Amino acid sequence: MRLASRPALLAVCAAVLGSAAVGCAPQDAPSDAAGRATCAPGKLDTVTAGKLTVGTDKPAYAPWFQDDDPANGKGFESAVAYAVADRLGYPRSAVGWQTVPFNNAFAPGEKKFDFDINQISISASREQAVAFSSGYYDVRQAVVALKGSKAAGAKSIADLKGVRLGAQVGTTSLDVINDTVRPTQRPAVYQKNDFAKSALKNGQVDAILTDLPTAFYITSTEVKDAKVVGQFADTGADGEQFGLVLDKQSRITGCVRSAVDALRKDGTLAALEKKWLADAAHAPVLK
Repeated sequence: MRLASRPALLAVCAAVLGSAAVGCAPQDAPSDAAGRATCAPGKLDTVTAGKLTVGTDKPAYAPWFQDDDPANGKGFESAVAYAVADRLGYPRSAVGWQTVPFNNAFAPGEKKFDFDINQISISASREQAVAFSSGYYDVRQAVVALKGSKAAGAKSIADLKGVRLGAQVGTTSLDVINDTVRPTQRPAVYQKNDFAKSALKNGQVDAILTDLPTAFYITSTEVKDAKVVGQFADTGADGEQFGLVLDKQSRITGCVRSAVDALRKDGTLAALEKKWLADAAHAPVLK
């Protein structure tokens, strides 16, 4: 296999002019004739030679994907995945998708994907088990409640302490409930976000937490009797960011980081965000 039991190595990066790729590679990556580490376009040390394997969960939710089809290029994360692939020198025809449950993506152990994209926040605890790209989306958590419920009128974090809250297991949303809201009732925890939404519809919880774009999608399309109550302020020095997940020992992590950095610098990420996530922009900040 391409992965060995060795520590993660530093990356040396250099832009490759005249192509869609960005050059960047760990010190043990393939070298050119002069012995310099390089990320040759389309020739990275991937799971399958000449191919880029991308993981995500199923269902693949909007607005991150559309029609539950990650491969169609529609939706923010599908578009980002193909933009990263292009930067690395892999055309759309060379990109394959693999179903990876959310929690499995950042669990310890060898990965069968080159990177996973699934609204996974970069965190120090997760970095103990996997590697991350640079952040491709700056995210905030939000509260969704049924109109007329006890949670719907919340104006502050304190107003949420006495309501029944729910979130998907292993998510930053659940962390915000436990660490920021600290409700008087133990939160309901669900294996998938679909289960959390069903619980909200059925009145089993007063509100659920999810990322802001998903919150707007839920209220506009899936649960019409719900509203976005508000969002939480950024946490930490750099705020919360979604990142691409890679195997801890992946030899292409530096290449992927460089590709994401280039997409942020040239405005591609901002353009994709405007195209696919434009409606998820405004909500009161809960303090």
